[in-house]
Amino acid sequence: MKTYETLLVDEPHPGVLLVTLNRPEFSNAFNTQTGRDLFDVFHPLELEHRKYRCVVITGAGQKAFCAGGDLKERNTLTEEQWVLQHELFERTFRHVLNCPLPVLAAVNGAAFGGGLELMLQCDFAFASRTARFALTEVSLGIMPGGGGTQTLARAVGERRAKELILTATPFSAEEALAWGVVNRLFEPDEVLDKTLEAAQRIASNAPISVRQAKHSIHYGLQMDLTSGMLFELEAYQRMVQTEDRQEGVRAFNEKRKPVFKGR
Repeated sequence: MKTYETLLVDEPHPGVLLVTLNRPEFSNAFNTQTGRDLFDVFHPLELEHRKYRCVVITGAGQKAFCAGGDLKERNTLTEEQWVLQHELFERTFRHVLNCPLPVLAAVNGAAFGGGLELMLQCDFAFASRTARFALTEVSLGIMPGGGGTQTLARAVGERRAKELILTATPFSAEEALAWGVVNRLFEPDEVLDKTLEAAQRIASNAPISVRQAKHSIHYGLQMDLTSGMLFELEAYQRMVQTEDRQEGVRAFNEKRKPVFKGR
C-alpha cells in the first residue's frame, strides 16, 4: 500500500479502501499536498476500479473530518499560486465525484468549507452526533468553489442552500440529518465502524451491478423521468450477460451466499 504525506490509506476489509485525512493538528485542513495526495488516490480509480469495490473517506481524530482549505498556507500564496492550487482542488474533487466505485464519508467531526464540499461529493455519509457543518466562504471574501453551491442545493433544496451559504451559518448534526446532508448519526466512537459496515455490505454485492446502479441514479436524476428510465434500461442491459448475474440467480436458488467476481 502506497504511503502519503497527508493521508493514511488502508484496506481494512477485502475490497474496501479506507482513506484518512491525516493532518489532525490542523483539523485535517487541505493544503496543496493534500490535494496532490487525494488526486493520486482517486485519479486511477476512474479506470482501475477492479481492485476495490468501495471507498470510505474519514478524518484523523475526533475533532474534525476536514476544516476546509488551510488558510495559513493560503496566506503565503501568490495570486497565481492560489489559482493553481484551486485548480488542483477542483480536479481532485471531480475525481471523487466521478469515481465509479461508491464513495462513503465517515464524518468524525467538523466538516467546514472544502471539508463539507468533499463530503458532499461522496455518495452518502454517516456522521458523529457531535459533528458540525458549514460553508462560510462568503465571510472570507470568496464563495464555495469545490461544488458546494451545486451539491448542497441538490441535497437540501435551493432555498435552504441559499440560507446556509449566504449567511455562512454553521449547522448541527441533527439538522444535517433532518435536511438530508447526512444519512445517519452515530456516537463519535461508532461512526467509522458503522460506515465500514455499510462499505462491507456494498463490497459483498455484485460490483458491476453496484457501479451501474450508482451511474444510473447519478446521471438519471439530471434528466427528465422518461429519459432517466431509458438510461436505467441501458445500464441494466450491461449486466444481463455477466457471470455475476448468473451466479446471483444460482446462489439464490441454491440457498447460499453468492461469490461475485466482477465479470
